[in-house]
Amino acid sequence: MLSNTPRTFIGSTTFTVTGMTCAHCRRAVTQEIGAVAGVESVTVDLPSGTVTVATTRPVDRADIADAVHEAGYDLIP
Repeated sequence: MLSNTPRTFIGSTTFTVTGMTCAHCRRAVTQEIGAVAGVESVTVDLPSGTVTVATTRPVDRADIADAVHEAGYDLIP
């Protein structure tokens, strides 16, 4: 999973997410990732399929993957 991202990260990290196509997708992913402790902001770019997550403290990338999965999507490893 996400071999180029450390297991725990802090600051701004960009992930690729499959299946996002509309404003509903953007809201669902933003809401779920935004609920992860330590996440400061979430920016979804639908055309590129990327999600940039900014954190204020170390966050486990597995927590981000779980949040994306809860929203109904998957991170690309």
